[in-house]
Amino acid sequence: QVQLVESGGGLVQAGGSLRLSCAASGMIFSINAMGWYRQAPGKQRDLVAAITNGGSTNYADSVKGRFTISRDNAKNMVYLQMNSLKPEDTAVYYCNANIKRRTDYTSMIYWGQGTQVSVSS
Repeated sequence: QVQLVESGGGLVQAGGSLRLSCAASGMIFSINAMGWYRQAPGKQRDLVAAITNGGSTNYADSVKGRFTISRDNAKNMVYLQMNSLKPEDTAVYYCNANIKRRTDYTSMIYWGQGTQVSVSS
């Protein structure tokens, strides 16, 4: 009933840029916080960046100054602009959103399927 779909991953050289997009669709009444997480092989899934519906943001220390999260509330979209990419940024990136459903007005956390970002040295 609610779906998150990411796009924009790929292979890039160190120092390059990528922009990830995530579209939320389905029986959505409202969306609170949205965010991006990443998981490298053999490691846990960690928060990269998050943004509230009011536009407040927070970032992992490792990406501050390089990544920028933004959202378009009218389109139910969240974006992650990634600049000055490093090999250690290589991971599967997941979109995450706290969504209140139109069907029963309950809130749940939803995840996208993930998109691979690979940074070569």
